[in-house]
Amino acid sequence: MVWAWARALGGIGLLGVLLWQLGSGPFLSGLALIDGRVVAAALAIGALTTVCGAWRWSLVAGGLGVRLPLGTAVAHCYRAVFLNATLPGGVLGDVHRAVRHGRDAGDVGRSVRAVVWERGAGQVVQVLLALVLLAAFPSPVRPYLPVAALVLVAVGLGAALLARAVPDAGRSRGARAARAVVADVRAGLLARRTWLGVLLASAVMVAGHLATFLLAARTAGATAPLSRLLPLTLLALLAMGLPLNVAGFGPREGVAAWAFGAAGLTAAQGVATATVYGALVLVASLPGAVVLLGRRIRAPLARRETAVRG
Repeated sequence: MVWAWARALGGIGLLGVLLWQLGSGPFLSGLALIDGRVVAAALAIGALTTVCGAWRWSLVAGGLGVRLPLGTAVAHCYRAVFLNATLPGGVLGDVHRAVRHGRDAGDVGRSVRAVVWERGAGQVVQVLLALVLLAAFPSPVRPYLPVAALVLVAVGLGAALLARAVPDAGRSRGARAARAVVADVRAGLLARRTWLGVLLASAVMVAGHLATFLLAARTAGATAPLSRLLPLTLLALLAMGLPLNVAGFGPREGVAAWAFGAAGLTAAQGVATATVYGALVLVASLPGAVVLLGRRIRAPLARRETAVRG
């Protein structure tokens, strides 16, 4: 509970600093430029990324032995995206879908692990693609990429060595936990029937998020070439992984302000781009509100029908 409040306060504090330094103009100027075509594009991109996320989740859950039809996964994911976009922390929607699916499937623990692994796989693919794109295009962090790549290689090798060192036997809690992690990764992520789909779905999702960010940049008035905007929006997208945010706002705007300013644009333009992106993500998540409302309406009706039959 304390950590949740700390994360929310951190995001609020960062937004407060940006408001103090730049004023409210950058937060409001881009929003006024959102029109019907931009909304339609955001909804279309959001549909693609949501379906890909649902497919990835369904593959991982199936690998772990939990049945999850694609249609059910899409509904859960839409609801999760909406909750992530409207609640502090940015992950409460994923917690909700993990627990809800676990209760429906009769195995909360395995369902929670499926969500953790599919989200983790997406983050790994995003970081790897980010390294490639940031190396290919000029960006403020380009000089530091070799160090980042070495760190990631070291972490990967360390994880591989630890996986090989896990004993096949052993009754300690640590040994059992390590064997469970290795078994989950092998069955849920690295199995022949899942790894390619997980990789493809994750790559399409990253491309969709970047497309939405670039759409937000153009909507906010950024006229720089796409080759210059791409790495800047990618850095802001990576910042969304930080837990210090309020409904997604916070680190994204701070990193966008720094990246745009360091690249020779303006911090105000970076904040405007990130703010429009947040608004477009909220628009794209609105089908999740319909799913959430529909479930709230159906539940009392189902209880009433059961009472009548009883």
